[in-house]
Amino acid sequence: MIILVLNSGSSSIKYKLFDIKEGSEKFLDKGLVERIGEKIPSHKEAIHFILDKVGSQIDAVGHRVVHGGDRFSKSVLIDNNVIKAIEDFIELAPLHNPPSLLTINESRKLLSRVPHVAVFDTAFYHDMPECAYFYAIPYKFYEKYKIRKYGFHGTSHRYVSNHAACVLKKPLNELKLITCHLGNGCSITAIKNGKAIDTSMGFTPLEGLVMGTRSGDMDPAIIPYLMEKENIDVNQVIEILNKKSGLLGVSELTNDMRELIKERGNNKKVKLALDIFIYRIKKYIGSYMAIMSGCDAVIFTGGIGENNPGIVEEICKGVILKDTSILMIPTDEELMIARDTYCISKT
Repeated sequence: MIILVLNSGSSSIKYKLFDIKEGSEKFLDKGLVERIGEKIPSHKEAIHFILDKVGSQIDAVGHRVVHGGDRFSKSVLIDNNVIKAIEDFIELAPLHNPPSLLTINESRKLLSRVPHVAVFDTAFYHDMPECAYFYAIPYKFYEKYKIRKYGFHGTSHRYVSNHAACVLKKPLNELKLITCHLGNGCSITAIKNGKAIDTSMGFTPLEGLVMGTRSGDMDPAIIPYLMEKENIDVNQVIEILNKKSGLLGVSELTNDMRELIKERGNNKKVKLALDIFIYRIKKYIGSYMAIMSGCDAVIFTGGIGENNPGIVEEICKGVILKDTSILMIPTDEELMIARDTYCISKT
């Protein structure tokens, strides 16, 4: 089965092409269409460009969708009800769900004869324990607005946990794993017996670890305090916390881990940024070991997690037990999406 995987952003579409058969997975092609809205007029033209490049013999299409809210616990075949649900959650993912919808709608027109599958980043966390996903705010706000921890990067965490089980040669449903997706966006997940039981990102991707430009965990009272002191509105504060904080904000230099490592010995703010980054990850790993009563393996993935063994070593020092394996596994979200698409499309 020839499967096209589409991963849409506001101004770009990444794609990969796979040939998936029972017991066989073959990567065929990949690419990136950038500057949609500038060089390329719209997502419609971008989809035409991709299909012209990969050819018309597509048997199924898998779509990455960031937010499925509390409605989807697994990947699903796309129909009009699924489209409506993705639309309903635009408010929770205003930067991510709209371009996904544009891509889904156009590709369904052009490839109307083949099944299309939605793979949600949030689905992996759908069945976390209530004590893990509820916030200690009035319950009515959950009932009215569905304010809860949703978690993100779920497809990546699911992929590396499955791969880790193969490496460890143990069934996934018998393992306690902590998966660390460390890139410009960072998240960490506790996985017990194949199920996510907690994760660092929350109602939005802003919660949790220190990231490239995101603050991660902080006292929410800082928001009104900054509004008053800087005479700015809430949207400006959220902009600061999402795009001007994290490694970039503390170092006042860059969010590029490669540059930060180079400057660490010469720049106190850079050293502080990296110290905070590492410290926060250690805290989460320790807390997840506590809630699972131990851990079989800690897995690192993402651009930072896969390519910086020195940072990984610092994170693990003093917090990883001797009988806990440490693995660095390259993630492949597109392959995970292709696998789901294959399983759903063949039924």
